[in-house]
Amino acid sequence: MTRYAPGWPGSPARWTSSAKSGVGTALGAASRVWFTLSHGILNEVYYPRVDQACVRDLGLVVTDGRSFFSEEKRHTQTDSRAAKAGVPVFELRNTCTEGRYRIEKTVLADPTRDVVLVHVRFVPLRGELTDYKLYALLAPHLGNQGAANTAWLDEIEGAGMLLASRDALALALACSAPWTARSAGFVGASDGWQDLSEHKVLSERYDRAENGNVALVGEIPIEQAGAGVVLALAFGPKWSDAAHAARASLLDGFDAARATFESGWRAWNRTLALPTGGDLERTSAAVLRAHEDKHVPGGVVASLSIPWGMAKGDGDLGGYHLVWPRDLVETAGGLLAVGAHTDALRILSYLESTQSADGRWVQNMWLDGSAYWPGLQMDETALPILLVDLADKCGCAVRDRYWPMVRRAAEFIVANGPASLQDRWEEDAGYAPFTLGAEIAALIVAADLADHHGDHDAGGRFRAVADAWNARIEEWTYFTGTDLARRVGVDGYYARIAPSTHERMIVIRNRPPSESKQRAASVISPDALALVRFGIRRADDPRIVNTVRVIDALLRVETPRGPAWRRYNGDGYGEHEDGAPFDGTGVGRPWPLLTGERAHFELAAGRSDEATRLAGAFERFADHGLLPEQVWDGPDVPSKELRAGGPSGSAMPLAWAHAEYLKLRRSLADKRVFDLPRGVHARYAGS
Repeated sequence: MTRYAPGWPGSPARWTSSAKSGVGTALGAASRVWFTLSHGILNEVYYPRVDQACVRDLGLVVTDGRSFFSEEKRHTQTDSRAAKAGVPVFELRNTCTEGRYRIEKTVLADPTRDVVLVHVRFVPLRGELTDYKLYALLAPHLGNQGAANTAWLDEIEGAGMLLASRDALALALACSAPWTARSAGFVGASDGWQDLSEHKVLSERYDRAENGNVALVGEIPIEQAGAGVVLALAFGPKWSDAAHAARASLLDGFDAARATFESGWRAWNRTLALPTGGDLERTSAAVLRAHEDKHVPGGVVASLSIPWGMAKGDGDLGGYHLVWPRDLVETAGGLLAVGAHTDALRILSYLESTQSADGRWVQNMWLDGSAYWPGLQMDETALPILLVDLADKCGCAVRDRYWPMVRRAAEFIVANGPASLQDRWEEDAGYAPFTLGAEIAALIVAADLADHHGDHDAGGRFRAVADAWNARIEEWTYFTGTDLARRVGVDGYYARIAPSTHERMIVIRNRPPSESKQRAASVISPDALALVRFGIRRADDPRIVNTVRVIDALLRVETPRGPAWRRYNGDGYGEHEDGAPFDGTGVGRPWPLLTGERAHFELAAGRSDEATRLAGAFERFADHGLLPEQVWDGPDVPSKELRAGGPSGSAMPLAWAHAEYLKLRRSLADKRVFDLPRGVHARYAGS
């Protein structure tokens, strides 16, 4: 008789920490799973697409059956590392904070199936092996949803399975040693964690928990765990598909899967031309490659994470596992910087296929091109044009293939620019230096391409518009004689953004209403440095030099790991002052990728020593080889795992940050800015 778990529907579903210590996938289309690691355990696993999270986490619990309870992710010190830089096989050693045990794990994906494999070995540090009990706890969140999942127990060919399904998605968890006990329940009411924390054994065993926030638990035979067992977490459209995949993967063996997995990644690494061959370069390249979908070539998400996931529920469907055209172009640039031309060209093809009929791209999207947020950001229409130029400069034959895409995008820019409904930070409307720089540079590139294809009328028109907009950059965005200018000791500076309305006020998103409205002249951003990066202004232009002084006065933050910069003063996208998660308001924190952008500026200014020093700081912001979106700049808050210079609760890894790092390393090696558009500097900044 089936025993149904009580406590439906369970507590409200939540995701988990975005501070990853590893992300990985197998190369090749046969394995459609992507896994992430944090706090010594497996957390979000994506299937069958890189934009579909299906698991919250899979971790272990240790008890003595009487009085001792220890949860691996909370009660151990974790040492997590890739077995080799650039090959995302991860080895973890989780040591009990009370010194009682150690858990050794190796995590990878089966290259031939939709299965994540975890090799587990339990080592008693106090007492005997048989003094302990070991349990696996799994929280399904199929299809980006923690609600409406169903969990149950079954067997396939005599092998016990922990199963879950939701709509047309299913998973199965199997163990190479037969489970000693199993149960399914509702989170917060009848799940295994509740039972084990209270009773130290599975005192209640339920067969099924339907249509809620569910969890599964299985007891691993401790004797076999001492020698080593393998957990197989498999996925499929039906539970039987997942169960058979898990069983087949276990029968083929962990060692065989690892050998094939590593062979694929080593072969890809051999195709790269890394600037220095450093570990962070190899890891960064692998991070970019691991964020691409298997069946939608070139579809690369921004991050395999959900910022402040522990505070986010089913209402946040996308997290950062969505495609942003801006991040996509940055990723392609990073791949070009290390010689991964074939991978970068897949991104160009994806951009071509997702371009709207009118020439633009949506703000962000699911892999199939459908809009998530439908905002309009003009830089996201300009940047793909610049990517075509960069790919061509790197030796890829793209000028003919992508001319129609470039022309449509350029026509959209002419018809709808130069002001943008949103800046590159996805917030305010108006004239933004970064967006202006991208648009002007893109039009010059498009004009040269038009001439190459014999369309001189279009070429002349694109240049004329670019020239007209270039002549008005200062009129639109450069402020003089302000209180801020006097305070810093400069005559003027480029503001973050200037609205096209006469009132010259902007609304700061993510701030309380009483603090949201600010004068445009009072809000500064490092974005003005893009005018140099795109070849629009010289690095020694007095207006740029003045702006750098203001940027450093307002936005530069010295951390124990090195300097970083905030996006703009008054930014509200970040934790609260006390470290509480961002919840629609907060305090913006420094972004390591802006350290990379500043290093590029210093290189353009001829200060290669300073650029190299900043590159070292950029590297130090990496944890476990992964670069975060933001770093914490307040007093240490150990209870929230926030330490000065360390990752905040925002996205980690951020593909854009890794791409900027790779481009910076290439720029330093080449002694010039790698992604400087051709023809632009000579036209505007060369004299």
